[in-house]
Amino acid sequence: MVSKYKFKKYSNGLRLITAPMKGTEAATIFFFFEVGSRYEPDNLTGAAHFIEHMMFKGTKKRPTTLMIAKELDRFGAEFNAMTSKDFTGYYVKINHEKLELGCEILSDMILNSMFDEKELEREKGVIIEEINMYHDNPLMYIEDRVETLIYKGSTLAREVAGEKEMLRQVSRADLLNFKNAYYSPKRTVVVVAGKIPRDIEKLIKKYYLKHFGKKVFNGAGFEKFVPTQKQSRVDLMFKKTNQVQLALGFLGPGYESDKLEAANLLAVILGGNMSSRLFIQVRERRGLAYFVRCAMDPYQDIGAMIVRAGLDRVRIDEALQVILSELKKIKKYGVAAKELKDAKEFLRGKILLSMEDSSDVAGWFGKQALLLKKTMTPDQKIARLMKVRPSEIKKMANEIFDKKLLNLAIIGPYKNKKKFQKIIETA
Repeated sequence: MVSKYKFKKYSNGLRLITAPMKGTEAATIFFFFEVGSRYEPDNLTGAAHFIEHMMFKGTKKRPTTLMIAKELDRFGAEFNAMTSKDFTGYYVKINHEKLELGCEILSDMILNSMFDEKELEREKGVIIEEINMYHDNPLMYIEDRVETLIYKGSTLAREVAGEKEMLRQVSRADLLNFKNAYYSPKRTVVVVAGKIPRDIEKLIKKYYLKHFGKKVFNGAGFEKFVPTQKQSRVDLMFKKTNQVQLALGFLGPGYESDKLEAANLLAVILGGNMSSRLFIQVRERRGLAYFVRCAMDPYQDIGAMIVRAGLDRVRIDEALQVILSELKKIKKYGVAAKELKDAKEFLRGKILLSMEDSSDVAGWFGKQALLLKKTMTPDQKIARLMKVRPSEIKKMANEIFDKKLLNLAIIGPYKNKKKFQKIIETA
């Protein structure tokens, strides 16, 4: 568990957070960059994700992927990266005695990756197959489909991996220019969590900070999302499947909103666990689905409340009606005090359990520092959750679940949109 944390901002804009933890021998170093798919220009969709891939393809010191991997594998380290719509992150989790090695390798990748032309062309094929994998898997692809509806007309509507045709055309110069514009100290948060050495600042300066000159490029920001939806939207992707993937999406608060705690609790009550309303009504009592959930998925300035389910294709009408009925009930009747209390304790437990892992702790502080320009401790977050009242849950449900602003995405053996539009209108 985190005992305390320290925040430091350097003159060039880099932010460093150290979060020491007791009772662990592990340490995680996590680099966060303020760039994701929503920052990309129209002619470079998928660039942020492509750059993330290229970081593992060799540096001047370690010319191959194998050399990077073997050096970390020797010590049982975990290492990975991720690209979202809001940020890009890279981390190494390692035995604390080898943290300097993790710091050096990660910095080497970020600063000195070669973007070799042959590797770049080869990686295009890898990413195209990654896109194909998602598109061929309804369980994975349904969220992209519904977000395309929810954020229509915005860069948030794009798939993070980009478009296949665009990827085939992108050049080495395109990627390097984009990387240099955004991978600057001003847009960087470094978090070190776990068992941390006293000289950690020296390591960050030695392997990362000192390599930046006075001239640092800074890429453009993103346009904040402006809602334009005036009526419900339905998207059908025809696919011959035995199970149908369905997603219902509504706009909700983002990371910056003081309503996010209420929205998270609402999502838990509806479909956040095995005792939630949707799980009981859709799966347990009617046997309409194996998988059903509701989650609040926030970005920096906006978010979405999404209900997802894998359903019996023969009984999809009934399932959709049951889901819409539960949304209607919570709008009309709200929640009981005991139900809200249980949801609070559920989220409190999830937060506390996540704080046992150094990589989760690093992610907790890094995302906040990057997206909110401030940090909240787990205890402060829990305190905010505990203050939410039943009346706020009901109010949030009425703000979010506007039937006219519903977005429905379905992957399955259907072609008739009007059928589903009618279910929505009559629910």
